[in-house]
Amino acid sequence: MHIVERGRGDPLIVIPGLQGRWEYVRPTVDALAESFHVITFSLGDEPTARWTLEPGRGMDSFADQVEAALDSRGIRQAAICGVSFGGLVALRFAARDPARAPALIMASTPGPGWHLKPRHELYARAPKLMGPLFFAESPWRLRKELLAALPRLGARLNFARMSLRTAIEAPLSVSRMASRARLVASHNRAEDAASVACPTLVVHGEPGLDHVVDARGTLDYVQLIRTARSVELRRTGHLGSLVNPREFAALVRGFLASISRGSSDNAA
Repeated sequence: MHIVERGRGDPLIVIPGLQGRWEYVRPTVDALAESFHVITFSLGDEPTARWTLEPGRGMDSFADQVEAALDSRGIRQAAICGVSFGGLVALRFAARDPARAPALIMASTPGPGWHLKPRHELYARAPKLMGPLFFAESPWRLRKELLAALPRLGARLNFARMSLRTAIEAPLSVSRMASRARLVASHNRAEDAASVACPTLVVHGEPGLDHVVDARGTLDYVQLIRTARSVELRRTGHLGSLVNPREFAALVRGFLASISRGSSDNAA
């Protein structure tokens, strides 16, 4: 498996979102790498991942990839951070392998009741035909968030240039994205959440700015995971960890530091 590593410190697994390629969370990875030994990878159904995904295993096949990444580096346990779809992979791994996941971070993750909108179901059924329409509407879905998160025109232009470079460097597969979206709807997220016992941080944007998943649905995990706490990234929607990666990294750093302090107090 092709693994990307950045930084030094305590290990932190970062799992990318529906796009599948790790390059789409590069700003998040770089910000976190200032404090942690970040380990990331493209999702296993991406050819660049160099990993054999077992589709019949559903979300477990992606969780298997997290396990393999830890094993390949001789790491017994690490905090697990998932962005959007990656949050569901992180959730599944933490529920399935609690001894290896001492902490869980879920950022802008589809909630336990999330489902595809009717037009997106149409896109998912015929991704190659309808994919261009999906990508064409994306700027409009994100426009309000980008105006709030990046009020300066120069900042928005820089973000657009970065996004374009990433799209050229790491082309997207609408078919694979559609397959992942269908998997979300079929997976029992509430059951996984009820099984998680490790400290969990649920990061979400403002409800009025997240037009990809419902931020209020993301917050439902706080009710299902008894050890969870939540934090809102102000003036962001779905892209908080990307448009404001340093603030996101600071939240993760503070969360993990609080767990470490708690462990030290208990030991004393």
